[in-house]
Amino acid sequence: MGVNGAFGRWSSYLLVLLCLLGIYTTPAVGVKKENFKTCDQSGFCKRNRAYADTVTSTSGFKSPYTLEAASVKFDRGVLSGTVIKSLADGANVRLPLTVALFDSGVARVSLDEEKRKKGEIELRHGSKARKERYNEAEKWAIVGGTKLSSGSAMKAVGEGVTSVVYGPESKFEAIITHSPFAVEFKRDGETQIKFNDKAYMNFEHWRPKVEKPVVEKKEGEEPPPEDTTGEDESTWWDESFGGNTDSKPRGPEAVALDISFPGYDHVFGAAEHTGPLSLKETRGGDGKFSDPYRLYNSDVFEYEMDSPMTLYGSIPFVQAHKKDSTVGVLWLNAAETWIDVTKSTASANPLSLGIGAKTTTNTHWISESGLLDVFVFLGPKPQDVIGAYSELTGYTQLPQHFAIAYHQCRWNYVTDEDVKDVDRKFDKHRIPYDVIWLDIEYTHEKEYFTWDPMTFPDPLTMQKQLDGHERKLVYIIDPHIKNTDNYPVVDELKSKDLATHNKDDNIYEGWCWPGSSHWVDAFNPKAHDWWKTLFRYDKFKGTAKNSWLWNDMNEPSVFNGPETTMPKDNLHHGQWEHRDVHNLNGLTFVNATYNALLARDKEEEKHNVRPFVLTRSFYSGSQRMGAMWTGDNQAIWSHLEASIPMLLSLNIAGFPFAGADVGGLFGNPSKELLTRWYQAGAFYPFFRGHAHIDTRRREPYLAGEPYTGIITQALRLRYSLLPAWYTAFHEASTTGAPIIRPQYYVHPSDEKGFAIDDQFYVGSTGLLAKPVTVEGAESQELYLADKETYYDYFDFWAYEGPGKEKVAAPLDTIPLLMQGGHIIPRRDRPRRSSGLMKWDPFTLVVVIGHFGDAEGTLYLDDGESFDFQEGAYIHRKFAFSTATGSLMSEDLAPAGTSTSKKAKAYSASMAQVHVEKVIVVGAPSTWKSKAKVQVSETASGSSSSATKDVPFEFVAKDGGKAAYAVVKNPGVAIGAGWKIQF
Repeated sequence: MGVNGAFGRWSSYLLVLLCLLGIYTTPAVGVKKENFKTCDQSGFCKRNRAYADTVTSTSGFKSPYTLEAASVKFDRGVLSGTVIKSLADGANVRLPLTVALFDSGVARVSLDEEKRKKGEIELRHGSKARKERYNEAEKWAIVGGTKLSSGSAMKAVGEGVTSVVYGPESKFEAIITHSPFAVEFKRDGETQIKFNDKAYMNFEHWRPKVEKPVVEKKEGEEPPPEDTTGEDESTWWDESFGGNTDSKPRGPEAVALDISFPGYDHVFGAAEHTGPLSLKETRGGDGKFSDPYRLYNSDVFEYEMDSPMTLYGSIPFVQAHKKDSTVGVLWLNAAETWIDVTKSTASANPLSLGIGAKTTTNTHWISESGLLDVFVFLGPKPQDVIGAYSELTGYTQLPQHFAIAYHQCRWNYVTDEDVKDVDRKFDKHRIPYDVIWLDIEYTHEKEYFTWDPMTFPDPLTMQKQLDGHERKLVYIIDPHIKNTDNYPVVDELKSKDLATHNKDDNIYEGWCWPGSSHWVDAFNPKAHDWWKTLFRYDKFKGTAKNSWLWNDMNEPSVFNGPETTMPKDNLHHGQWEHRDVHNLNGLTFVNATYNALLARDKEEEKHNVRPFVLTRSFYSGSQRMGAMWTGDNQAIWSHLEASIPMLLSLNIAGFPFAGADVGGLFGNPSKELLTRWYQAGAFYPFFRGHAHIDTRRREPYLAGEPYTGIITQALRLRYSLLPAWYTAFHEASTTGAPIIRPQYYVHPSDEKGFAIDDQFYVGSTGLLAKPVTVEGAESQELYLADKETYYDYFDFWAYEGPGKEKVAAPLDTIPLLMQGGHIIPRRDRPRRSSGLMKWDPFTLVVVIGHFGDAEGTLYLDDGESFDFQEGAYIHRKFAFSTATGSLMSEDLAPAGTSTSKKAKAYSASMAQVHVEKVIVVGAPSTWKSKAKVQVSETASGSSSSATKDVPFEFVAKDGGKAAYAVVKNPGVAIGAGWKIQF
């Protein structure tokens, strides 16, 4: 939120009360690192790192894990067996193994712990926690792509080895070594991924606590001998940090595995962190991290740059990339997780002196509890991996059209009159925006589902004014519910027993913005049913159809909790400990809100409106419900710079609807920084300006000239390109493709570009952006990976790749190039909001490539409903060829999709929306003598076409600027089939 619980862990109720009274102000300091654990302060991480060190340093070490050969079975795409863990005392632990192979080419390796007999493992402290490993992450995260492969087959490779072939044309192979247990994944006979190759696998089995007698040294005696078992038991059964003690009723139960990527130098993902897109090594050394990447959703105040520290969300999905090959893994575990990254280089020829040496990236995954459950993706293309992952966890939501436009937010707009005044001033200064946001101060004394009667006495009139220009309101509702008298929401939460419980199985009480609070347990289906009732218009009075939701603090943030979050030994629905499900918590809450908004609008006549929800905390699958932002950033240049690799990381992790607070939440940006941030934000998939309650007001119209004018230009650029952005969102919602794309994704063969993370492409448009993120910069150096011609978006100056090109970037300029070979749709008429653009005509920018052709697509629907699922949309392909001298529009909708009643109604409503201009960049010089072009349009359902001549203008090449041509008002409908003949 801005409203971030992140003043660090508040050590006393007095501090909370001071904040509530407005006496306490935000300190201008960075993250309080001492409030968050390092690996050495996390018992299970420290143990498993030490285990890895022991394995590495012990000559002849043999992993204690063996696949029992007699247990191996294969049936219709599933290999099963039992892995035996041999203990030092001669006992064995049985670990059921499942290797599932899917039609999509994805493999899944799962290792559980055999359930013990009743009474064999008693939980400590009288805990009522569930006596098994958490196995429900799949229920929340996985929604498709798990149809078992009928074409897979098992074969015996040799004694102690089992092989399974699977995937398209059986090109994939999983080779399982029995002793020690390890798995090797191959594609076309070449090894891509290895499990347990370094023997770091460690499955901390459940065991009873053995009370060891304390041996006291008597005077004159030698001290008692030290424990020589090599196991540090100090954090097995309880663990303290920052004044909080975590009781561990099940004892040690961590799972760890090394996953190696032979031949791969770059690994991307493990969002969310502030480091570069290509993950750094984490075992210390120059330019490397000394701690692993941590995935433990937390409210981190003013987070630091270039750090492996945890942030608000966790996506345990990484991709490894080398020239023309991408592979990946998803570590499906919702508990606290650490990931070590190291690299090793080896040469196939010892005498080659390093020539031709190959790098292997090794990752070491460590989770506190749950299953060892890993999905494997063998590519080979980046989109193969991202697409298969998105099929598993769900494609990003296709949002309402307004949601991809500009959002104006602040903690807080103080009254409903304040909101209306800001709305009017945007209009006065002719600055477009679509959404205005309300932080927690709109509520009555921090009670959600209420309005402050003194400051927001008439919210419906406020929303009516916004609706007059197709604008929306977003208000905040967090998962903590104020514990107070005469508040029906908390009374129902208690009486229905829908809140999270503490370790004693009583309702949990913690502290957040309202003071004493209880937390909705969104793992409980009954809590979802109850949550739906609270959003009804007749229940939450003062809300209207143009109001939507912001879920913050859902890590969950608890001011007086350990690491500013909930105790791990709290209990959720089903008696699962919070430690098991922590990283899923934010997803479950947004899921409840998304479905509550669906239910809210189903009661109205217009019952099929797509919800809009913003979340701060997330996990794999959260992309199905809406957007996210990178949390509480600072108004400094380094945070602007870091936003780009952070958002690229999220885009390749299947969560492309992502943004960062424009201007920085904390602090007061200089006017130059604010301007540059708006220029960058115009290329964030989620575009929102936001500011902290202690900052000066910074709405764009307050910046003064020339800054207001430059910011307005950036906003209008975003609005003119909304057709291209919406098309990119549609592609993401159907294929999982990133909305903003890093170099390696677009140019998977170009090794020089794999680590570049400060420039990116927008969807499939060929637009290449590199926002200015350095103070005082007047130019930018862009890297062009291919031999294609690139043109400046604004003046058509031509640049030839491959190589680096210096592009002028004074304050009023955004470095933005168009890659040859693309057609970019846009709308050029400035409007107050995107909703007012619905019937505006289109401009098509044809950027001719080296081969004399260009292609592009456009997707349109009503921008708000689910009618597109019944064929109510326009999906066109535009194709230009110099050889034929023609530009054509073709229908991409599958046959039969336009026959529904809703499809026909939508098609009729769009019949008059036309193309008003075609701009051809890089036009052939032979066109110079032409005065007109011929346009033919085919009527719907007809094979005949009408032909007409339309005006044509040619502008010759001027120095470094390319020649271009303009077709004015060809008059063709955007949804029709047509041809323009040059």
